[in-house]
Amino acid sequence: MKFVSSLLILLCFAVSSFSQVKNTRKYNAFSGTIVFTVEGGTSIAATDYIGSHPDLLGKIMLEVFFPTNTLSSFGLRFFGNGGYISEEQLGRTPSFFRTNIATAGTGVVYTLNVKDFFFPYLFAGIGYLWFNPQDEGGNLLPGNEEGLYKKDELNYLGEFGMRFLVTNNLSLNLSSGIQLSPNDYWDDSKEGTTNDAMFTFMGGISFAFLTETDSDGDGVIDTRDLCPDTRKGIAVDPSGCPLDADKDGVPDYKDQCPRTPARVSVDENGCPVDSDNDGVVDYLDLCPGTPEGINVDKSGCPFDEDQDGVADYEDQCPETPFDVEVNSDGCPKDDDLDGVPDYMDNCPQTPAGQEVDQEGCPVKETRIEPPKEVILGAGASFASGSTTILPGAYNELNKLFTLMKEEPISRWRIEGYTDNVGSDETNRKISLKRAEAVLQYFTSRGISPVRFEIFGYGESSPVASNDTEEGRAKNRRVRIVRVY
Repeated sequence: MKFVSSLLILLCFAVSSFSQVKNTRKYNAFSGTIVFTVEGGTSIAATDYIGSHPDLLGKIMLEVFFPTNTLSSFGLRFFGNGGYISEEQLGRTPSFFRTNIATAGTGVVYTLNVKDFFFPYLFAGIGYLWFNPQDEGGNLLPGNEEGLYKKDELNYLGEFGMRFLVTNNLSLNLSSGIQLSPNDYWDDSKEGTTNDAMFTFMGGISFAFLTETDSDGDGVIDTRDLCPDTRKGIAVDPSGCPLDADKDGVPDYKDQCPRTPARVSVDENGCPVDSDNDGVVDYLDLCPGTPEGINVDKSGCPFDEDQDGVADYEDQCPETPFDVEVNSDGCPKDDDLDGVPDYMDNCPQTPAGQEVDQEGCPVKETRIEPPKEVILGAGASFASGSTTILPGAYNELNKLFTLMKEEPISRWRIEGYTDNVGSDETNRKISLKRAEAVLQYFTSRGISPVRFEIFGYGESSPVASNDTEEGRAKNRRVRIVRVY
């Protein structure tokens, strides 16, 4: 019983291990077949005698395998074997015995497809044995002649073998096995502490019936069909799977883009993927992360009409002359912040706060006194919906900066206003942020923040009617006024 338990454990281990073997084939050649086998070979007894003496053994089997669509297959085996076991031992009486045996039994067999032609298998079962111990001359041994024991018993059998497929229904077999007795009488002696056993080494030939089936009618037999459930009328390749001419993983009968280049990612319809939905498929898209809704060129990149390196949808200065260096907003750089872009600035290193002319050079003539109050219109000073100061506001701010430097005890109030478009709270926040941006401009140049008061009045105190676009534009402003 211990041996049977061990065989069952071994069988379960083999099932779990072999089922993980990868193979391009999914169908077992023995699936759904009836296999007839004839084998011959050698028996080696393991009794109380110590001298090994191989003898002859023959076997016939009928196996019924269950249908499967995996690499492994289970079946039932019905078998019969017959032959002899013999051993010898000098100094013992008799010194030689030869017992004729015959067994009929059944069991479970598990076989695995490896490389389409090699099929290792395991077998475990039981059999009923008839035996008749005799001496070298064919005479019954003493215990046998006196009837001291029964000459039939239930045995336990295990076997490991290999089948080599020659044709679809013909295979050559090699196997080794063991047959265990619950008793100790095969040698007519019960002297030892272990029961009798027999080892077998066999070779033979098997013939399988009921092969060559084609369940899905695609012209490829089930034993070779990797896709055994293909719908009728679908063209298949030699392995029984639907044709996929462009090898994209989507069969031709489902493929809406049947000529996709190799190694291109496709969707469920077999068409190249367009991750950013810009109308240019990923494998042709040079800018694959374009935000949705942005117009792109044939390479999938956003348009850049002035070719300054900043896409039109991000460009706050979309008509910059060609080859002019720009900042991240697409506007010409103005390193000295004098309000004149570098490409037009004939005096590119003007000191901060210095009044300049249209060429960016300091004004040498009569100095115009900077005003004590400046109103910055939002259209000229801030981009729409933005709180970033545009270069157009710098000239007026520079004048105030000069005055603040000349009169260090002066105090100032910065007031932000908006039109009435949007909620009160939103407009108040935008007006305050614009006022804070102006404050940041002065403090970044060394003016102490304690000299300022800032307010965000939102849409209150309009200077024009909010019923017209012109009036609303005037109401969007920042007022800077001296209070001391």
